[in-house]
Amino acid sequence: MQQHPVTVLVIGSGFGGQVTAMNLLRRGITDFRILERRDFMGGTWCQNSYPGAAVDVPSPLYSIAAEPYPWTRMYAEQAELRDYTEHVIDSHGLRDRTVLGAEVVGAEWDGEAWTVRTRTGDVHRGRFLVNASGPLSTPVVPPFPGLDDFEGAAFHTNGWDHGVDLAGRRVAVIGSGASAAQVIPAIQPEVGELHVFQRSPHWVLPRPDRVFSPLQRRLLRLRPLQRALRTWIYWKLETRVIGFKHNRWLLRQVAQREALRHIEAQVPDPVLRAQVTPDYTIGCKRIILSDTLYPALSAANTTLHDRSDGIDRFDATGVVTATGEHLDLDVVVFSTGYDATDGLIPYEVRGRDGTTLADVWHEYPRAYLGTTVPGFPNFFVVTGPNTGIGHTSAIFVIESQMHYLMRAIEEVLAARAASIEVTPEAEDAYTTAIHREMERTVWHDGGCTSWYRSRSGRVVAMFPGFSFSFRRLARSFRPEHHVITSPALERTPA
Repeated sequence: MQQHPVTVLVIGSGFGGQVTAMNLLRRGITDFRILERRDFMGGTWCQNSYPGAAVDVPSPLYSIAAEPYPWTRMYAEQAELRDYTEHVIDSHGLRDRTVLGAEVVGAEWDGEAWTVRTRTGDVHRGRFLVNASGPLSTPVVPPFPGLDDFEGAAFHTNGWDHGVDLAGRRVAVIGSGASAAQVIPAIQPEVGELHVFQRSPHWVLPRPDRVFSPLQRRLLRLRPLQRALRTWIYWKLETRVIGFKHNRWLLRQVAQREALRHIEAQVPDPVLRAQVTPDYTIGCKRIILSDTLYPALSAANTTLHDRSDGIDRFDATGVVTATGEHLDLDVVVFSTGYDATDGLIPYEVRGRDGTTLADVWHEYPRAYLGTTVPGFPNFFVVTGPNTGIGHTSAIFVIESQMHYLMRAIEEVLAARAASIEVTPEAEDAYTTAIHREMERTVWHDGGCTSWYRSRSGRVVAMFPGFSFSFRRLARSFRPEHHVITSPALERTPA
C-alpha cells in the first residue's frame, strides 16, 4: 500500500530549497518535506569550503529579501555565508522538515503524486515536486588518461580535503574559472610549487570589496537603510545588461578597457600578460572579480600552463604536459566546474505516460519560465534552463520563480484539482522567444566557449535580459498557458 503523499516534496536544501520552504510556510502550507543528499543542510556555502571561497555579488543583494543580515563586508566569505545559510534554516525550523542522506535516484508521476526513490531505497511521495538541487552541485572531473594511476592527493574544489597539508608541497590547480581564481591566491603563498592549467583565460576586473565598520554594521541593521543599499546595488548591477545585450561597443569601451588596464597594472611580464589576456569579448564567460589573482600568477613559485602546454596524461608521480615535460606533483586540485547544463537534474524524472525528462531534453534543456515542462504535472525546477544571471544575484531569480511556482500550486489547491501543467504550445513559444533574444547577447556571439552552452551549442544557462523582466514574466500567471486536471483525470484549461 502506498503511503499518503505530503503536499510538496522539495529536493535540495540550498537557497532554492530554503526559499521554497519559506514561501510554502508563508502560505500556510506546512505539509512538505525537504530531501537533502548530503549529511548536512545548506547547499553551496556549506559544501564549498575551499580556501578563498567567497561570493562575487555584493552581500546585501546576495541575500533572501525577507532575511536581511548584518554582513561584515561587501563580499562575504564562505564562513559568513555558511553562518547566514544556517541562520535561515534555523529561523524557519527547516531542520525538522528535512531528511538528510536522501540522495534521489529517480522520480515518477503516477497520475496522482510523485514517487521519489533514494539511493538507500527509501520512498517518498508528494503531490508536488520541486527540484532545487541547483545547477552548480554536481562537480565534473575530466577523464584524463592515467588519472587513476596518480598516487598523490586529488580532489575537486567542491569537496576540498582539509586533511591535506599544502605547505611546501608541489600543487597543480586544473582550471582557471571563478573557483580557481579564489583558490590560487589563497594557497600560492604557502605551497612550494604551484602549476595552474588553463584552457582559456577569463576577463578579470578589480574586486571593490570593503569591510564594514562597526558603525556601518549598526546602521545596516536598520531596515530602511538595508533596503536602500540593496536597491542601489541592484540597479547599479542591472545596468550591465545594457552591455551584455544592447550595446556591445559600450561593453568593450568601458568594461573591457578596465580589464585590460587591470592586466597592465598587475602583470609586468609580457609573456604572462599575453597568456592571461582573453581573445573574446568580455562577458562571454563569467567575469572574475579579483585583486589577488594576477599577483599570485606572477609569483616566482607559480607557473601558468595554457592550452599549448596542457595536460597530456597523468602517471603515478604527476603529469606529462603536451610538450612532453614531466611535472612531479604532490596534490592536484580540480577546479573543473559542474554538469550545469545537460546534466541540470542529476536523477531520472518520469512524467506522464512514462516519458523521461532526459528524452524531452535530448536536444537541449528547456522549460516554461525555466520552471516547468509539458508532460510533467506538478513538477517545478528552481534555477532551471535559462534562469542563470550573469550580472546580479541568483537569489533574486529564485525569489522571482516563486511568484509563478506558488501561484501554480495555489491554483490546484484552490480548485481541489489533481494537477497543473504547462501546455506544449506555451512552453514552445516561451523557449523560442528566449533563444531569439539570446542571439542578441554576448553569451551567444562573444567568441568564447563556455559552460553556459549545452552540447547542442545553444546557450541554456542564462536569461537573455534584465532580471526585472524575468520577475515581471514570473508574476504574470497566464491561466490560458496551463491545463488543470481534475481528480477524475479529466484535463481542462486552467
